[in-house]
Amino acid sequence: MKLTTKIILASTLLFVGARTATADQHGNAYVHSRTNGGQVYIMYHNHMSLYTFDKDEIGKSNCYGGCARKWPPAILAADTPLGENYSLIRRKDGKMQAAFKGQPLYLWSGDKRVGQTSGDGIGDVWHLARPEF
Repeated sequence: MKLTTKIILASTLLFVGARTATADQHGNAYVHSRTNGGQVYIMYHNHMSLYTFDKDEIGKSNCYGGCARKWPPAILAADTPLGENYSLIRRKDGKMQAAFKGQPLYLWSGDKRVGQTSGDGIGDVWHLARPEF
């Protein structure tokens, strides 16, 4: 997955509100909320579902090594424009990971297509990232 990839939001994308999206001046979103199948959750720039990990701390990821291979962190460039409630946290390797209300965000390697949310509830510690948490 290339970090420079930017997907322009389609007009069919339903936002929960302008403040739930992070986008540049051209409308390219990096992290945003979306309604899909009646669920509202946070998605990465490639429209894949994002998750939170109960063992993380606010502003700190505790998912490295094998964990990060299964649950890749949502990495963004340090200069990525972010909206309200979104931030970047520095990982041990120096990369910047997207966070919502300080909670680090991850992809799930088991999700293969846009709209999949198969990581929700795994091990009772992984949860679909929702803008209301």
